[in-house]
Formats: sequence, structure tokens, C-alpha cells
Amino acid sequence: MTTLLASLAQRALDLAPAGSRAIVGIVGSPGSGKTTLARAVAARANELTGDRDAAVHLPMDGFHLANATLDALGRHDRKGAIDTFDGWGFVALLGRILGERGNTVYAPAFERTVDEPVAGSIAVPPEARLVVAEGNYLLAEEEPWNRVPSLLAESWFVAAPEEVRLRRLVERHTRHGRTREAAEAWARDVDGANARVIEPGAAHATLVVDGTAELSENRP
Repeated sequence: MTTLLASLAQRALDLAPAGSRAIVGIVGSPGSGKTTLARAVAARANELTGDRDAAVHLPMDGFHLANATLDALGRHDRKGAIDTFDGWGFVALLGRILGERGNTVYAPAFERTVDEPVAGSIAVPPEARLVVAEGNYLLAEEEPWNRVPSLLAESWFVAAPEEVRLRRLVERHTRHGRTREAAEAWARDVDGANARVIEPGAAHATLVVDGTAELSENRP
């Protein structure tokens, strides 16, 4: 039986036949499961093609502004909000990925151990036909984020109940060093405020995916 993950990976590959390239955008509120899904879809696409360079996972988190910049702007206490990212840089990167097929395009990643973006951490090689871009604001209406959809072959919104998202977020924040009380406050006040900006994007997505669905597969 075709599982959800295999079905989604094949759907994404069908958007990018051999010799072409497409970007699929996976969007969702904090704690929805979008990162887990994006990583899994890219990995499964590589398995389906037998080519480890066929699909690349590209998180938007590499475009977090540096902590020193956030301090200078007075925004560090709400890191993760839409104005704490380099949106123009992310849009430009997507354009490069679509336009530059003859060379490797390097992208930044976010390193949680230092809580900072790290330049040149993700390689999109010429062989890559599918890029699975993932982040909170790919369907946000304000500029420059409203330029993202035109660069995507499809957008998938990962939806999960608020109580599920909050539980996951508290677990994540405590795992990365916050006290339980601080983790609950951040999940409620900062992540919650961001979710109110993100959730309306579901109405504009090509596909809505259940963020609580089982993604594991039993296969040889």
C-alpha cells in the first residue's frame, strides 16, 4: 500500500521530471511538523529515484538574522517573528535555485547549538531536480514573502491542532535549555503570535497535510 510519505514524495517528483527543477514549499506554524515532513519527503524522493542528489531539503531558518543584528534592532526577545528573517535574501535564493542550473548554489542553515545561521551549509547541486523549501512564512501576504508562491511549483500547508503544536514546542524549547516555565511562555506568547500570522496561509496552499499523520514506512 502506498503510504502518505511515498505518495507525497512521488507527487513532488512528478512536478520536477528528470532534466528540470522545481521547488515545493512546505509551510506551517511552529510545532506543526513541517520540518519533519520536509526532511522526510526529500529523503524519500532520493530513495525513489536512487539518486542522493535528486532532492534537497532547504529550511528557511538559515535566513534568521544574526543575534547581534536582532539585539541592535530590539527584536531578540521575539526571535522567529516575520521581521526577524532576511526575507529578501530568501526570495533571492529561490530565484537563484531556479535560474542557476549549471553550478552548485549554496544556502545557509540554522545551527541550534550556537543559535545562529551558518553560511554555505546547504548545497543544491546541478543534479538536484527537487528542492523542498520549508518555513513559517512562505505563504505570508506581506512583502517580500508574497513573492515566494510564484517561485513554487506547489505549496503544502502542514496543519496540526494548537494543543499538539504547543506540546511539541514546549518539549523542543526545554530540550534546548529553557526552563519549563520559560518554554511555556515562549510557546504561548512568541510562537503563538507567529502562528496567528501563518495560519491564514492554509487557505492559499495547494495542499493541506495533516501534521499528526504517521510518516514511517514498512518496506524492504
